[in-house]
Amino acid sequence: MAQYLSQNLAQQMRMEQRLTPRLIQSMAVLQKPVADLEAFVEDALESNAALELAEPEVPEEDASPARTDESGTNRNDREGFARLGRLSREYDPDWLDRGPRRPRREWSGEPDPKMGALANAPDQSESLHEHLLNQWALVDTDDETRRAGEAIITKLDPDGFLRVAFEDVASAARPLVSTESVNRALPLIQRLEPAGIAARDLKESLLLQLESLPGDNRIERTLVENHLEDISQNRLPAIAKATGYAIGEITEAMKAMRATLHPHPGFQVGDRTVPPIRPDVIVDYADEGGGLDVRLARGNSPRLRIREDVAEMARSKNNGSDTREFAKKHVEEAAALIDAVEFRRARLLEVARAIVEKQRDFFDEGPSGLKVLRMSDLAEEQGCDPSTISRTVADKYVQTPRGIHPLRYFFTGGTETESGEAVGWDRIKTRVRELVESENPKEPLQDDEIAARLSAEGIDISRRTVAKYRQQMDIPAARQRKKYE
Repeated sequence: MAQYLSQNLAQQMRMEQRLTPRLIQSMAVLQKPVADLEAFVEDALESNAALELAEPEVPEEDASPARTDESGTNRNDREGFARLGRLSREYDPDWLDRGPRRPRREWSGEPDPKMGALANAPDQSESLHEHLLNQWALVDTDDETRRAGEAIITKLDPDGFLRVAFEDVASAARPLVSTESVNRALPLIQRLEPAGIAARDLKESLLLQLESLPGDNRIERTLVENHLEDISQNRLPAIAKATGYAIGEITEAMKAMRATLHPHPGFQVGDRTVPPIRPDVIVDYADEGGGLDVRLARGNSPRLRIREDVAEMARSKNNGSDTREFAKKHVEEAAALIDAVEFRRARLLEVARAIVEKQRDFFDEGPSGLKVLRMSDLAEEQGCDPSTISRTVADKYVQTPRGIHPLRYFFTGGTETESGEAVGWDRIKTRVRELVESENPKEPLQDDEIAARLSAEGIDISRRTVAKYRQQMDIPAARQRKKYE
């Protein structure tokens, strides 16, 4: 049977969505928090010859809506590539030779604030290893033991524990040392400050710390040596039966241990402060009317514009093709960046206002006032994809009268009560915490009892869900919360 191959030409219509480079850039800029946006714009100002900051720069209230002309047209829209014909500055033919012109700060005899800030910046705090090496240098010992001690210090974890074998410590020394030298050096290292350093486990660290304390620590030592597991499970009657101490004595000893002993002694050295969070959105109570004022924080709306001389260079036919292409490329990239920044500003402000409107009760009542709010619902309301909402709130924070919170915090699922009211999970968590805080400490509530009380309030929730929320809030189990007389 003969077979034939043939080719035919046909036309068909179909719709497909493609991401253009400009759209990809807009999505990337939309996702950046304010600190990253400032760094991104700064890099663009350095690399793009057509981009510059408009003068004057944005005042403190830079979160106000974009300025418009009498026809309602946004100023940024009037400064794009499509309006290059209205740029009037004459083209400078020597521009390429001397590079793009940037506004320079003329020295007026006043000190540079940036240099002043650099001079006043605090020195980097001493690390744990530096702190110990400075002490170790004053210890009188032989050369091999000294090298072994230095190797021990370099092998300590940030929390101050030694979690490697002596063989690994010995092989890290230069020149190499024996494991016997490491064994001799370890007790000397453990005498350094802070107390409890270079321990192999928690028990050894706590015992080292107890040795450095004055007074009679017999009860505390007994608890650490034999009953750490019982303490973690709050089995005080079992400890009393095994040791012969009264529960009151054990309770007081545990209080003293919590006040004086540190489970991670290495963390007591060095600066472990958390870097500050820069909010992208600020919410305040309005001066009049009792409403809420939503604005963007400083840095979210850099006033960018296209340089007039570069725009004229891109249009002038008196220039060579290479010059025009160079200028045109930079102008197009600058216009795309300006559009992306403006899109981010408008979208972030729109989403923030919608969140504040829907979560209004949070600002009056706190976390218990949070309602069910899903990104998909907000995206449908605003006519966009849920991924756009996700990018808009990603890694961004809002400063409110009730503290600083991630924007994602206000998106929460939930359930319905018997009356049909939507209750968010955060509100349920808050209610669980309130029940625990009001319980009888001698007879704490079990998880199933908490679930039963919530059910009586119309909130249908399982015991396992209560246990999950309790663990997320670092609330111990009932047996660990029980107080003994």
